[in-house]
Amino acid sequence: MTWGIIIAIVLVLFIFTLLTLGEGLLKVTASQAGEDTSDYSVLPTNLQSLLGLGKKKGEYVPDDATVKRFSRGFDVNLAGGPSLGQDGIREVRSATYALKPKDFVGMSPIPKVMPEIGATVKAGEPLFYDKVHPEIIYAAPVSGEFIELRRGEKRSINELVILADKEGMQYHKHEDVPNLDTASRADLVDFLTASGAWPFLRQRPFDVVADPSMTPKSIFISTFDTAPWASDANLSVAGKEAAFRKGLEALAMLSGSKVHLGVNALAAEKPSDAFLKADEVEGVEVHYFQGQHPAGNVGVHIHHVDPVLPNGQVVWHTDVHGVLLIGQLLLEGIFDTSRVIAVGGAELPGEEGYYARVHQGVNIAALLEGMADDMTTEKAYVRNAEGQKEEKMVEVRSIRIVSGDLLSGKQVERDSFLGFYDDQLSVVKEGNYYELFGWLVPQTGHPTRSRTFPGGFFPGTHYVPDTNTNGEKRAFVMTGEYESVLPMNIYPQHVMRAILAKDFEKMEGLGLLELGEEDIAICEYVCTSKQPLQAILREGLDELRAQ
Repeated sequence: MTWGIIIAIVLVLFIFTLLTLGEGLLKVTASQAGEDTSDYSVLPTNLQSLLGLGKKKGEYVPDDATVKRFSRGFDVNLAGGPSLGQDGIREVRSATYALKPKDFVGMSPIPKVMPEIGATVKAGEPLFYDKVHPEIIYAAPVSGEFIELRRGEKRSINELVILADKEGMQYHKHEDVPNLDTASRADLVDFLTASGAWPFLRQRPFDVVADPSMTPKSIFISTFDTAPWASDANLSVAGKEAAFRKGLEALAMLSGSKVHLGVNALAAEKPSDAFLKADEVEGVEVHYFQGQHPAGNVGVHIHHVDPVLPNGQVVWHTDVHGVLLIGQLLLEGIFDTSRVIAVGGAELPGEEGYYARVHQGVNIAALLEGMADDMTTEKAYVRNAEGQKEEKMVEVRSIRIVSGDLLSGKQVERDSFLGFYDDQLSVVKEGNYYELFGWLVPQTGHPTRSRTFPGGFFPGTHYVPDTNTNGEKRAFVMTGEYESVLPMNIYPQHVMRAILAKDFEKMEGLGLLELGEEDIAICEYVCTSKQPLQAILREGLDELRAQ
C-alpha cells in the first residue's frame, strides 16, 4: 500500500515535470517565431481556472439576469484594430457624400430620383424612393448640391452624389413631429417613412427594408459587434443617451410585442448605462450574451430569443445608429446621420486603426488620407501581339478596401463611399502570392482555427491579415466546420446544399429564413472547401422570396 502511494506520487510528479518542460519549450519556440505567449499555458495558472470557475460574466450583469453563453464561435484577432490613441475620435468631413441604392436588398435598380441635378438639398430632404414602395423616402445624409448620378450596368443607379456645404450642415426642420404620448402607431409610421428614417429598420426574413404595412412580432437591437475591427457602440451613444431612450420608446410603439436589446455579458469595458438601463423603457427587454464571434450578430440574438419561423410573421431589427437617428428626429425634428465608425487595418499610417465621427455616406478617400496607393507594379509574364510570353512590369492591386467588416463587407474603391448600414471601414493587403505546400511548412503569421499552423495554439495572438485564402475552391465536402462556429441550432451545410439543389421545401425547413449573410460569414472564413457561402445564401433567399 505504501509503495503504491509512493509510486503514484512519483508518477504525478513525473507527468507534472514533463508538462512543465513541454510548456517551456513550446513557449521558447513560439517566442522565437514571433508569437505572443503571454496568455498561454498548458497547466492551470490558479485554483479558479483548475476548477473551471473562471470569470463567467461582467460585474455589471445583474445577479438574477440570464446569460446566454455560446461555446461555438471564433474570434478572428487581427493587428491594426481601431484605438482612440492620443487624438480620441477624429472629426472627418469629406467634400462629397453619397447614397447607394444597391445597399438596399430587393430595391429596383432604377429608383425614382426626386431632385434635379444641380439642386440644393438640406440634410433630411427627400433624395429618391423605390417604385415598389413609394411611401418610403430615402433622404439626403448631408446638405449641399446634388451634383452627380453615377450609373452602372443597364443604366442602373449606383450612387447619388452630393457636394457638401463647406459652411456647415443645413438641416431640414420637421415641424410635424408626432408626440408619442398622443400619436397613434399609424401616425408614427407615416412620419418615419416620410422623413427618411424608415430604411434604418430592416426585416427578417430576407434582410430587406421593413415593410410598413406589417407589424413585427418583435424588434431587435444589438449593442455590440464581435467582428474583427468592429466599432464600439459605447462611443456612438456617449452624450446621446436621451436620443437613444426616445428611439427605444418609438420602437416599442412600432413593435407588436417587445423590443429586445442584446448586451455583451463579458465586455472588456462596461457597456453604457443607456444600454444597461434600457429596460426602464416600457416594452424593452435587455438580454445578455457571451461568446466568440458571431455572438454579437443580431441574427444570433433573434434565433435564441424570438426566432423567425415559416409562418408569415416577421422580425425587425436595427442598430444603435438607427435608434439614435430616430430618437433625435423625434426630439429635435432633424435628420442627423452622424455616427462614430471604426477604421481598421495594419496598412494604415502608423499601422493602427482609429475611430472617426462622420456623416453617413462619407467619401472613402477622406478616411484614408496619408495611406499608400492602392496599386503597385510587379514583374509578370504576359502574352504579346504574337501570342508569345514576355516579362513585363504590370500594375496590380496591392491593397483592398472593404466597406464593413472583413468577413461580410463589400469591396469598394477609394473614390467610392461608405455603405448605408456600415459603421466600419477595413483595409487589408492583397494576398498576391502562392505558397507551395504551405500547410506542410511550420510557419507563423497565419490565423487559423484548425491549428494547421502553430498560431492555432495561441488564440490571443493578433495577426496582420491579407486576402490570400490559402487554397482554391474545391469539392463541397461535409466537415462539420460550419456547425462548430455558428452558435445557432441550424445545419448550415445542409442549408447550402438545399439551395444549390433548389429544394425550396428543405431550404425553409432547415432554417434558411433565420440566416443573413453576416451570420454565415464566419462559416465561409473557416470553410475548407472555399465555397462562397454568402453568395449562395443570398441566391437562396432571393429565390425563396420570389416564390
